[in-house]
Amino acid sequence: MEAHLTVGRVAGLAGVSVRTLHHYDEIGLVRPSARTASGYRAYAADDVERLRQVLAYRRLGFGLREIADLVDDPATDAVAHLRRLRGLLLDRRDQAAAAVTAIDRELEARAMGMNTTPEEQLKVFGAQLYDVIGSAYPATRRTEPRIAERIWDALGDARTVLNVGAGTGSYEPPDREVTAVEPSAVMRAQRPAGSAPCVAAAAERLPFEDQSFDAAMAVSTVHHWPDPVAGLREMRRVARRVVVFTYDAGSTGWRDRFWLTRDYLPEFGALLADWPSLADLARAIDGRAEPVLVPWDCADGFFEAHWRRPEAYLDEQVRRAVSVWARVGPEAEQRAVDGLRDDLSSGRWAERNRDVVALDAAELGLRLLVT
Repeated sequence: MEAHLTVGRVAGLAGVSVRTLHHYDEIGLVRPSARTASGYRAYAADDVERLRQVLAYRRLGFGLREIADLVDDPATDAVAHLRRLRGLLLDRRDQAAAAVTAIDRELEARAMGMNTTPEEQLKVFGAQLYDVIGSAYPATRRTEPRIAERIWDALGDARTVLNVGAGTGSYEPPDREVTAVEPSAVMRAQRPAGSAPCVAAAAERLPFEDQSFDAAMAVSTVHHWPDPVAGLREMRRVARRVVVFTYDAGSTGWRDRFWLTRDYLPEFGALLADWPSLADLARAIDGRAEPVLVPWDCADGFFEAHWRRPEAYLDEQVRRAVSVWARVGPEAEQRAVDGLRDDLSSGRWAERNRDVVALDAAELGLRLLVT
């Protein structure tokens, strides 16, 4: 490769416009750091490497703010980015192949005069929720040390741990032998280099023998499982101890206390209509439920995390990493955001929630289920 590449040369090689490269320069995403003999700005090898990452993530549908967080992550080197991109591309290929196969079957059926059901038609392009929201996780979903301590303490003296619905592995204990299970290729691709080995499987069908592990854990994932009770029973089957971080869907008390669901997002209640009771979940693992308070400065950006920092919910990046917003739909989301923005600007939020700002931690329905 030439020592330095001009903006025009890079644009031609990458198949993007010079205007796009100028925009990336202006927002600080990719800045050419070299100079030509004539004094014009040019791209050095490191700049090209960064641009390649940016363009690859962009073509996979990531937003520019998400991409900035990904490429600026000091814990992810060029090889880790390549591995992640490879996983994402393979997943896209597999999804396309599955869709083509389903369409071919439907064409054959129609050629024989048979029509597919509406459910079958929708399944052709149905996406797993984490394949939609998973790309936003690295920016806002991190380990909250106080919650992690509760989870790790509950694991007791377990040496081998199965993490079900593991995602990027943010709560995996560093001092145990961990095996991860994660069905979403998007999430698997974002697991950092050196993390625990990860198996592509669903909670309801764990590919392990009975009592294979000292303990099994699941963190902020049970509400995404098609059959939560079956998944928890599977965890109990393969492990002697089970630890689950989830929430009490059956109690309206905390929803009434949480100003976001009470005043801005009443649709949240409908999401929990068919959710098993906390008692049913606890019974599935022969366990008990313990309350988990949410600290005001919670580092993990789950739905309830910003209860004392309301302005955070105006940030689209924060919302994109939380499944609730994807589930209620864009109209409810926009209405909630507009209402909150107006109330913050007018002072109505502060007046209505005076008691909230005096708390260091809040009881918002989060629970730890432990055998």
